[in-house]
Amino acid sequence: MGFKIAVVGATGNVGREMLNILEERGFPVSEVVALASRRSQGTEVSFGDRTLKVKALDAYDFSDTDICIMSAGGNVSKEWSPKIGKQGCVVIDNSSAFRYDQDVPLIVPEVNPDAISLFTRKNIIANPNCSTAQLVVALKPLHDFATIKRVVVATYQSVSGAGKEGMDELFTQTRAVFVADQVDVKKFTKRIAFNVIPHIDVFLDDGFTKEEWKMVAETKKMLDPKIKLTATCVRVPVFIGHSEAVNIEFEKPITADEAREILREAPGCQVLDKREDGGYITPLESAGEDATFISRIREDSTIDNGLSMWIVSDNLRKGAALNAVQIAELLIERGLIQPKKKAA
Repeated sequence: MGFKIAVVGATGNVGREMLNILEERGFPVSEVVALASRRSQGTEVSFGDRTLKVKALDAYDFSDTDICIMSAGGNVSKEWSPKIGKQGCVVIDNSSAFRYDQDVPLIVPEVNPDAISLFTRKNIIANPNCSTAQLVVALKPLHDFATIKRVVVATYQSVSGAGKEGMDELFTQTRAVFVADQVDVKKFTKRIAFNVIPHIDVFLDDGFTKEEWKMVAETKKMLDPKIKLTATCVRVPVFIGHSEAVNIEFEKPITADEAREILREAPGCQVLDKREDGGYITPLESAGEDATFISRIREDSTIDNGLSMWIVSDNLRKGAALNAVQIAELLIERGLIQPKKKAA
């Protein structure tokens, strides 16, 4: 029995990845509809070996659509997600528009699957920020074992987190450097080629950025409100794959060996941790992979019950598109949604 799925923002990096993952994972679809703004109407996108023509969001009737996966930015989502939800279509939203709404569950299936039942309040489910998603996948099993008190994280976030414009800017700036052309800065606040920028999203009054605040608020909502977390989020000249250097303080004792074994058995995690040259993961190897990879697991002797580790994941997949599709799969697995159109 198939479900009718709409993907909003189908022409963007994440929207295209959502279509790829729906097909890769054999999601039970009866029909897939690609939607975007009117300026993208008629653009062709791929779904497996099929080609879909993009339709205009503002002219589409969602009344016979089962699930809408939304990746068109916060402003579009704020306007359209409530309208779509009221038509009986469940919205899985990749933006920050509803993540902090108490009536909207914020879901990573490996972390807090039971919270998904709250979606009926607004027919909207929020997908977390890309940097938070991979972090909580790794933190959850460790928190269950030894209870996390505090987390200090520094991110190394790829330019694909800023969309196609970010990827294009890294490419064009890098080429300009090599041929001694002028380097133009448009998308980022400073040159990204051969540089790192300690600034993602807008600055808040306390000196942290919105990206850093998101990691705090989302970890508390999904994992445990008592966890203290501080973050420094940095954009690096990598096309795909976010990396995080993470220091964790626990309430109970936990060794590096115990953490390795726990993470090896944890859903969505893959441990690659050898104390030798190349015995760790980098974002280059994570691109195109579904797992959250953990390396460099070691005890921190400067605090009681402390560990440090390195966490890497494909931000377009687990950080966005894959997690959204996994949420849709969870709805079906738990019998929380039935196709509106019954098979003939």
